[in-house]
Amino acid sequence: MAVDKDQEVDPDRTEGAAKNLGGKVKEGAGRLVGDEKLKNEGKLDQVKGKVQNAVGGIKDALKGK
Repeated sequence: MAVDKDQEVDPDRTEGAAKNLGGKVKEGAGRLVGDEKLKNEGKLDQVKGKVQNAVGGIKDALKGK
């Protein structure tokens, strides 16, 4: 099934969601092993992912999606 280009979401949304998820995994790993630096890096990655996802959402809104 072909995907209509008009129906695709902005790549920033998917990349941001992936970064957010990776950050959650990293934070959890940091908690598990007691590594504060890894835990904080995970939290930072989550924030970056949420911002990137929001930027993609704004781009989609401007395109009328």
